[in-house]
Amino acid sequence: MSNLAYERLHANLVKLKLNTVGTILDNYLEIAAKEGKTTMEVLDYLIDQEKHAKDASSRETRMKLAGFPVKKRLEDFDFEFQPSIDKTVISDLALLRFIYNAENVVFLGPPGVGKSHLAVAIGIEAVQAGLSVYFANAGILIERLKKANSEGLLEDKIRTLAKYKLLIVDEMGYLPFDSEGANCFFQLVSKRYEKTSTIFTSNKSYGDWGEIFHDHVIAAAMLDRILHHCTTINIKGESYRLKDRKKHGLTIPRK
Repeated sequence: MSNLAYERLHANLVKLKLNTVGTILDNYLEIAAKEGKTTMEVLDYLIDQEKHAKDASSRETRMKLAGFPVKKRLEDFDFEFQPSIDKTVISDLALLRFIYNAENVVFLGPPGVGKSHLAVAIGIEAVQAGLSVYFANAGILIERLKKANSEGLLEDKIRTLAKYKLLIVDEMGYLPFDSEGANCFFQLVSKRYEKTSTIFTSNKSYGDWGEIFHDHVIAAAMLDRILHHCTTINIKGESYRLKDRKKHGLTIPRK
């Protein structure tokens, strides 16, 4: 290979952002020559390595954009401690068919039983599969929607959130929403309805969602959209945090 061709090749690799190929090219060409690799085999290997590198970079970017508060995986979840959960249902959700079908998932149960863990774990599965995911605490999400509304940017904010294949709204019901927040959130749910998927976690039963929004009419309309295509998982059991306290011999003192 002439110096001119060599320099042009590396320049074009940089211009085309084939950074991995540029990095491994010289060493691999030497190896390929010694092993008698064909031109097709050389090209296949170099392009495959570039693809793997770009896939890894893309996954890392999606993970950062998702905003998970912690990295929890399904294999880390103690199903034996929460026997009320059907592991088969969770395994099916991990296949992500519900996302491709634009269906929702709602995890209900008291604090500490693993709702957020399962939501994040499924979200990570979606990221690994190449899907766009966004995680948000319900209270923080509502405040951001209200801020956008006050600035005349609510439609743009909702349009951005509607693009995610999976939106995870964590801790619905821990803090009540005012009427403005409820209306903004309803618009988001309506925009995503039958187009994309949302996972909700809540410590409140559906009958109490009217209290969350201070408006039973909006709550009913919202639940109608959420539950139309939805898997509900009720978790009944002890808190993992209490489990750890007991494990270390600690108990909550009685008053």
